[in-house]
Amino acid sequence: MQLSDKITGGCLIALGVAAIAGAMQQPGVPGQDVGPSVFPTIIGAGLVLCGALIVMGIGAGFEEPEELVAAEEGQVVKPPPSYGGLRAFIPPLLLVFYVLVADWLGFLITAAIMVAIVTWAMGGRLKLIVPMAILAPLGIATIFINLLRVPLPEGLLALPW
Repeated sequence: MQLSDKITGGCLIALGVAAIAGAMQQPGVPGQDVGPSVFPTIIGAGLVLCGALIVMGIGAGFEEPEELVAAEEGQVVKPPPSYGGLRAFIPPLLLVFYVLVADWLGFLITAAIMVAIVTWAMGGRLKLIVPMAILAPLGIATIFINLLRVPLPEGLLALPW
């Protein structure tokens, strides 16, 4: 059964509105500009935006299946293997991995491994995997430590700031 893009987009909009409404009910933290309602509001706004884009049909042209292109005469390039539904287990396995090793390895190393695995699973090549595995954890650590003041485990590799 396939649902219309208008229905799924509408559900995302409703979910985003519910997240924003729930976030607005959170009490503020005295003396701080950033409180517990910031993240749910940002996530809710993102859901509303994505739902609206889906309802409007933006990006529907990107869903067309790719055609096989001949690499050399007589040869056909096949798409990478999909591994069936096994890729669906990657996010929960990575969460368990983070819980088990983050205190020992530290945030930077653990997050770099996780980003590398996800990028590889999505079909990324080595020249994309390496920069993503280096830059994404540094960016996330900067946001959590400097902006949100949330401590992250240092482990084997201390954070540079």
